[in-house]
Amino acid sequence: MILSIESIENKICTRGLQVMSDSDLAALYKAEIKVLNQAVKCN
Repeated sequence: MILSIESIENKICTRGLQVMSDSDLAALYKAEIKVLNQAVKCN
């Protein structure tokens, strides 16, 4: 499945920095939220 740039941009929130929620990122990478968060902590 190819995502459009607009669909990704709509999920980015700007609060001084550009951020995305972990659930949106997990969906983007087709991973579980828990696995994504563990990978972030390791890096």
